[in-house]
Amino acid sequence: MAAHSHSFTTLLLLLSSVFVVARPLVRSSDVTWTASPFNPAAVPLAVRSPYLSAWLAQGGGTALNEAWPTFWTGSILGWAGYINVDGVSYNFLGSPAVAGAQKAVQTSFEFTSTQSNFTLTAGPVDLTVSFLSPVEPNDLLKQSLPFSYLALSAAPNDNDVHSVQVYTDISAEWVSGDDSLVVNWTTTAGNIITHQVQLEDQTFFGEVSDHIQQGSAYYSTSNSSGVTYQTGQDIVVRAQFINHSTLTNTQDTNFRAVSDMWPVFAFAHDLGDISGPSESVVFSVGHARDPAVEYLIANDAVQNRSSYFWSAFSTADDAISSFLGDYNAALIRAQALDAQINSDASQISSNYSAVVALSVRQTYGGIEITVSKNSAGQHNTSDVMVFLKEISSDGNVNTVDVIFPAWPLFLYADPIIGKNLLVPLFAYQETGQYPNAFALHDMGSVYPQALGHNDGNDEHMPIEESGNMLIMTLSYAQRTNDNSLITDYYNLLDQWAQYLVTNTLIPGDQVSTDDFAGALANQTNLAIKGIIAIKAMSEMAAIVGNTASSANYSSIASSYVQQWQQLATSSDGQHLTLAYGNDSTWGLSYNMYADKLLNTSLIPSSVYEMQTAWYPTVLNTYGVPLDTRHTYTKSDWQLWTAALVSSTTVRDTFVDSVYKYAADGLNSQPLGDWYETLNGDVDGFRARPVVGGHLALLAL
Repeated sequence: MAAHSHSFTTLLLLLSSVFVVARPLVRSSDVTWTASPFNPAAVPLAVRSPYLSAWLAQGGGTALNEAWPTFWTGSILGWAGYINVDGVSYNFLGSPAVAGAQKAVQTSFEFTSTQSNFTLTAGPVDLTVSFLSPVEPNDLLKQSLPFSYLALSAAPNDNDVHSVQVYTDISAEWVSGDDSLVVNWTTTAGNIITHQVQLEDQTFFGEVSDHIQQGSAYYSTSNSSGVTYQTGQDIVVRAQFINHSTLTNTQDTNFRAVSDMWPVFAFAHDLGDISGPSESVVFSVGHARDPAVEYLIANDAVQNRSSYFWSAFSTADDAISSFLGDYNAALIRAQALDAQINSDASQISSNYSAVVALSVRQTYGGIEITVSKNSAGQHNTSDVMVFLKEISSDGNVNTVDVIFPAWPLFLYADPIIGKNLLVPLFAYQETGQYPNAFALHDMGSVYPQALGHNDGNDEHMPIEESGNMLIMTLSYAQRTNDNSLITDYYNLLDQWAQYLVTNTLIPGDQVSTDDFAGALANQTNLAIKGIIAIKAMSEMAAIVGNTASSANYSSIASSYVQQWQQLATSSDGQHLTLAYGNDSTWGLSYNMYADKLLNTSLIPSSVYEMQTAWYPTVLNTYGVPLDTRHTYTKSDWQLWTAALVSSTTVRDTFVDSVYKYAADGLNSQPLGDWYETLNGDVDGFRARPVVGGHLALLAL
């Protein structure tokens, strides 16, 4: 076990819950590098899908070569890097224990919406290590590619000439949540050299510890002069490079368990003698499978759906070749997108732009874009569905109240993704197999099996999900002038609106999206969501020319909002209550955001002003609690609330509270949206796509 330096850590992780909040080993005061805009709890390295999700746990500050990258759960993903300078070896990535190398010294770290960039000094040479997980708005093909880039470039720091070679590898840990399982692998060398590794016995649509037990991991680089490769035991392959600055172009064919002499899949590039900045050496890492998602269609039939990119590439090698060949253009696109998002968010504040930048990859990392196949096996690119995993909270497929908080990012950057997240929910309910009159909670209990709930026994959030579907559908149409969701699914939308007319003004004992807080009758915040959604149905009825229905829904919404204001305002007129008639209660009235988003102007300005004045009186160290039942809060709902208050000072208080939590160095997991306002502790969620809600201000 000692041979593989992270095996003891793996054992500890298996023995403890992955959702325990890890405390940092390094205090913020120990950070010796410059960080821009800050050191997050975990740095996204390769984050593109629920199964390609590699992070560097930071805590108070952990250099790139002080810890192993981890999957979003905290389980280790072996990813090692060395640079040899004039025959002296330095480790720059991961934390391997192989004799003969010293540690490079990290000097800077920066993240943007799509990139995480590190600079390390290896003696007389500075090494730039760049991780790019592209975000490709409105390009379904490029966004569907389940690959991410690692780029390395070196430059002397002493104005001298140096002989430089670089090395990276990945381990078989990228293909399973169980290190005792047997894997096999191949290496193919053409214009691109690719290591492909997979489980010997695969389980279609099956997970172990949130890792998919299907498909393959791919590690690739261009096959130019000076490139060598090797597969084999971790300490053997790494020692080969440390001692010889090159690899042997040999393959280990002793297929075995992930943890049996830890097989790794390595590349080395000889940069030659460099006197100035070298060309970038680029690697791609990815995880692909086919089929990707199991989806329930009409008549209780199951459809296997493929990742969108398979419609353009017949093999993984073709896709990887295209992806690697696109690196320079992809970097230019990424830099432009980063700059645009930063510019837009900086108009709020620098703290806001920092929070937004940390949220973008995490949100996109929760989705996969799929197409169906026809009877001849051809992909149907006119039948696009996007599937979202409810990461860390319970693993559901396309949970409506997880899509809803993430919605602002897609509305701002990529509305077509938003539309295609809703389509699977609409299409399934349109078959009539879901028996309830209100909107479905999710498309399946366990990702990636979108098998619906024909028994009607999903988690019931009737007002929550019906309101969410109506609000999202109208906001998509308003943003894009594409009314297809409204026209295609009008009867369903109307059915849900009728449910809300009957049930939303005086809500029964229901759970809202914040189900961890428990069910409650007469929820003020839940009621206003339903009322705004009824008004949204009025607008959608008008769009299809149903003027009588439009007028009816509009009249009901106007009547309800007046009654709601009376029912929901505390007797002293200081704030809205959490539940009608309970003056001592209050909460974040984040559902009022939809009134701003849809420009429905239902809620009187006096209500916004009352809430704006109230929130600073109940502010804790890390923000305003979700409601009076607990001291915890949700970062997404805080920033939705920031977008609806009528004071920029109060808005900035919310923004600064989330920034303070994200940057405090007290946690070491991918950004958790549910946390304590008193001390910044994470309450259990991590890496969830709901952080797309942090773009609520930009979506307006």
